[in-house]
Amino acid sequence: MASALLASSGVMFDISNRGIVVFGLQIYWYGICIVCGMILAAFLSALLMKRRNMSPDLIYLLFLVCIPTAIVCARLFSCLTDPNLGIARFFDFQDGGLSVTGGVIGGVLAGLVVCLIKKIDFLRAADCVVPNILIAQALGRWGNFFNGEVYGGVVTDPALQWFPFAVPIAPNHYDWDVGGIGGFSASNATWHYAFFFYESLINLIGWAILFTLVWKTSKKPNGMFVCLYFVWYGIVRSIMEPLRDPQFILDAGGVPWSLVFSILMATLGTAAFLALLLLNYHKEGALIGSRSGDPCGITKYLTPYKDDTPYYSKINMLGANYPPKPEKEPKRPKEPRNDPPSDASAGDDPSADGEAGD
Repeated sequence: MASALLASSGVMFDISNRGIVVFGLQIYWYGICIVCGMILAAFLSALLMKRRNMSPDLIYLLFLVCIPTAIVCARLFSCLTDPNLGIARFFDFQDGGLSVTGGVIGGVLAGLVVCLIKKIDFLRAADCVVPNILIAQALGRWGNFFNGEVYGGVVTDPALQWFPFAVPIAPNHYDWDVGGIGGFSASNATWHYAFFFYESLINLIGWAILFTLVWKTSKKPNGMFVCLYFVWYGIVRSIMEPLRDPQFILDAGGVPWSLVFSILMATLGTAAFLALLLLNYHKEGALIGSRSGDPCGITKYLTPYKDDTPYYSKINMLGANYPPKPEKEPKRPKEPRNDPPSDASAGDDPSADGEAGD
């Protein structure tokens, strides 16, 4: 309805509690938060790749493939599990409905396909990318604040009715001019537990821990940090999901699908982590690293391009093994131009006048 009103009134530029209008196109703060999270995650992933002896150019290829796939899978998961949507409303993106669980599953599977095609160690690349999904999710959760959604039960104690512990929700919070921020000025707003903020903060803490571990650790086996991401996020969602307001629980067919997949993520992530350690012990004689061979899991330089050669970098943990970066060829000085004399200058030449006089 808001989009129709804006289009009919000829509004080209506008800003409200729920989003902005640019050239008549309505863009929600929710989507802006998600996109900003994606961009930040891509930048941090490129940094980790450079740190862990990989070409950061790989992240651009993954970004182009994984992000669209994640969005499609997030929408598909939501449509299949939300009783208020259904697959027939798949293309009604402005009506809301993007499942983080579906996006994670789709993005990771797309990354696996890219690595298989490019013949790149998937687990090693995923260790640089997957932990940064947490910071993208932390930023994306603030989109729920602008939409006035993903909150918990009512906070009845006035002493606890303060932000960000709780959030005021206006009855008409889905209106374009109200949004989540509008609840602070609405006299009839109801205070709820701000579960979007709790999850955002916990994900930010998880990202800081995992990012530090990835930055400092170079030992085998690869894939440990991917598993730890699924353990962390699976536990967080398993705790938060049942506490939400029932309208935000995806329970098509009476099954709380997000809770089920969250438990699966935590369980399978733990099992995969233990399996990696046991396999490494069987192969290398140690749970982490190697007793007899190369303890590093990042020795070989990985790149999506055949002609890409590594060079020394302060960021690269193994940069000392490579030669200095080739110096750029100095620019050649511009040669003076020897333009032929123009007709006007020829007319000023005395000899030319003399010849003309003859």
